Amino acid sequence: MRRCFCNGIDRQDELDRLFGGNRRLGLICNPTTVTYDYRSGAEFLAKRYRVAALFGPEHGVNGDRPPGAAVADGVNAVLGIPEYSLYGGSGECGPSTDELAWIDILVFDIQDIGSRYYTYISTLSDAMKACAAAGKRFVVLDRPNPLGGEIVEGTLLRREYSSFVGRYPLPVRHGLTVGEYAGMVNDRYGIGCELKVVPMTGWRRGMTAWEGVCSWLNPSPNMPSADCALLYNGTCLLEGTNISEGRGTTRPYEMIGAPFLPHREIAAKFNHEGVHGVRARSCYFTPWSGKYAGELCRGIQLQITDRKAVNGFEAGLRLLDKIRQCTEEFEVTDAEHFDHLFGDDKLRLNREGVDSICERARRESAEFRERSEKYWLYGA
Repeated sequence: MRRCFCNGIDRQDELDRLFGGNRRLGLICNPTTVTYDYRSGAEFLAKRYRVAALFGPEHGVNGDRPPGAAVADGVNAVLGIPEYSLYGGSGECGPSTDELAWIDILVFDIQDIGSRYYTYISTLSDAMKACAAAGKRFVVLDRPNPLGGEIVEGTLLRREYSSFVGRYPLPVRHGLTVGEYAGMVNDRYGIGCELKVVPMTGWRRGMTAWEGVCSWLNPSPNMPSADCALLYNGTCLLEGTNISEGRGTTRPYEMIGAPFLPHREIAAKFNHEGVHGVRARSCYFTPWSGKYAGELCRGIQLQITDRKAVNGFEAGLRLLDKIRQCTEEFEVTDAEHFDHLFGDDKLRLNREGVDSICERARRESAEFRERSEKYWLYGA
C-alpha cells in the first residue's frame, strides 16, 4: 500500500537515483534519523549505499551528550565507520577538508524543532559552507517542522549577533522545514553549495506534531515534547540568566525557577496580563542537573491552554519581564549568550519595553514570512 506521507529518507526511488553508483556518502545524523517504521536511518542507508562516515551535531550521533559538551571523534560501534563530531562548542562547526576528502556527497537527515536557537540548523548551514568550499554535493532529506509552517514568531536576529544559536536573520519561530531553510540560506546568504533537497510527500504547512503527522522522538535530551518546543521559543532566553530553564526536570522549558523566586507573585501577575493560550501556576521542583542541581526551587510552570493561540516567544518574554519586576535577585549571568539568543542587546539593557518588542516581533516575523515564501516546498 502506498503511504500518504513520506519523509525524504523514505523516498527510495529518489535515493537510488542520488546515491547509487558507488557514491561515497557522509551522513549527518542523530537518533531522530529513522525510517517510517523506526529503523535506524544510518543502518538503513548503509545497507543500500556506500556510507563512508557519520557526522554528529550537538549531543552527538547517539544523542546522549549533555548540552554544550564537546563530542569526540571515534568509530561507530554498529557500522564500523568513522564518526566525526561537528560540535566543538564555539565557532563554525562544518566538517573539515580532510573529513570531506573521503566522501562524494554529504547528507543531512535530522529532525529540527523550528526554532532559530536550536543548533541543528546552524550545523546544517556550516556543513553547506564546507561543502561549497570543497566542491561537494549536499543533500537534505527533509522532515516536518513539528510546529507547522504557517505561524512565525519573534524578533529578527541582527547580523552582528550571529552565533551558533542563530547564524542568520531569522525570527525565533521561523516556520520552515530544514529543506526550506537550506534553500533559503544557500540562495539569500550566498553559500552557493550544490544543494539537493529530497522533499517529503503528503506534508502541508498546517500539519503539526499534535495532529500525529510524525511521532515525537526526542531530538535532544531536553526536548521531550512538541509543547516543550513551542514554549522553548520564549523560555530559552532564561539560559543566559540565573533562573533555571528547567533542565534536570521532566518539564524543561515549560517549568522554570530558582530558590529565591517569588513564584506565586510572578504567576499571579503573568495570569493577570492575560497572555493568550497559556496560564502560569506556581510549583516547586528540585533539578537533578543544570542550575541549582539538588536545590529546592520555587518554580512556575507554563500550561498551554490553546496551542493555536499561544505565542511561545511572547509568553516567555512576558514571563521574564514579570521576573525582573518581582525580584532584584534576577541577573543576566551570560550577557553574550543572552544577546545571541534574543538577537540584539535591547532586552538585556532595557533599551526597549516588552510591549514595543512584541509589536516589533509581530511586524518583523510577518515580513520574514512573506520574504521566505519563495523558498517554500509545501503549500498550506
